[in-house]
Amino acid sequence: MRQPSGRFCAVVRLRVPSAAALVVAVLLGMAACTEPAPEPVRLDIATGSPTGVYYVFGQAYAAIVNRELPHVHAEALVTTASAENVRLVGEGRVQLGFTQADILPTTGNQVRAVARVYDDLLHLVVRADGPVRRLADLRGRTVSVGAPGSGTAITANRLLDVAELSGTQVKVSQLGLDASAAALSKGEIDAFFFSGGPPVKAVEQLVDAMPIRLVELGEWTEPLRLRYSEVYVSRDIPSSVYGLDPISTVADPNYLVVGENMPEDLVYELTRLLMQYRDELGVAHPAAGRLNPQSAIATAPLPLHPGAARYYQSIKP
Repeated sequence: MRQPSGRFCAVVRLRVPSAAALVVAVLLGMAACTEPAPEPVRLDIATGSPTGVYYVFGQAYAAIVNRELPHVHAEALVTTASAENVRLVGEGRVQLGFTQADILPTTGNQVRAVARVYDDLLHLVVRADGPVRRLADLRGRTVSVGAPGSGTAITANRLLDVAELSGTQVKVSQLGLDASAAALSKGEIDAFFFSGGPPVKAVEQLVDAMPIRLVELGEWTEPLRLRYSEVYVSRDIPSSVYGLDPISTVADPNYLVVGENMPEDLVYELTRLLMQYRDELGVAHPAAGRLNPQSAIATAPLPLHPGAARYYQSIKP
């Protein structure tokens, strides 16, 4: 049958509130009546290891974005984490990414914050039957400091520096989280660092597989603050997290970032979804559930994207 010629308009029922639907329509060019539907807007989210918190958080957030914003396709991507994520976002190769705050002064990429999402806690994981009981015991031993391009590598190397364990004092291995856990279980390394929001799945899996312990690091927070950055604070990992002896350790804020040129209205919507569905995100991982608007705006030294700032201003009492 011959199709009618000319343009036509169709009624589209969007699964978001009317204001949000209008924003998405304008952003995607849906206001015009055209023959084919536009290609979905792609939002790649740079995360980290598949067993790390960034990836779990990113997957849950992508699912919410895909459900609530029609004609937007979000996907969580596996990366080496913070430093790589900031580079990818700054270069426009991905649209969003997670990063630790302490790596931001080391990068020249132009990114802006959507929110402070939670704090990473630095884990120093060792065998329970091994000789490493304090940081100084790493001298002369093999330790994984995290993959190149990760926030873990930045924090761990800074910690070794302030503890006078850098250079030839330790045998450094640069393994990602999963490879570090495997190497520790095989006895190929004596310890590994990982910076993440507890509970970290790979650490939980190690607890089930072999006797391990976490090394106390809280005493090194102030030296790190004095030499490197005031973003560092001390936080506790209680026994309820992994069933191990409680410790104090170094913590570092995490941010969700976007490119500085991302459209303001789109960032507004992404920020809204992050805040309004934080309980759902918390089901995916407890660290994600710690989101709240009051702490989300504390993103120094990185400014908020104007779209994010507009959202937080709109919900002020």
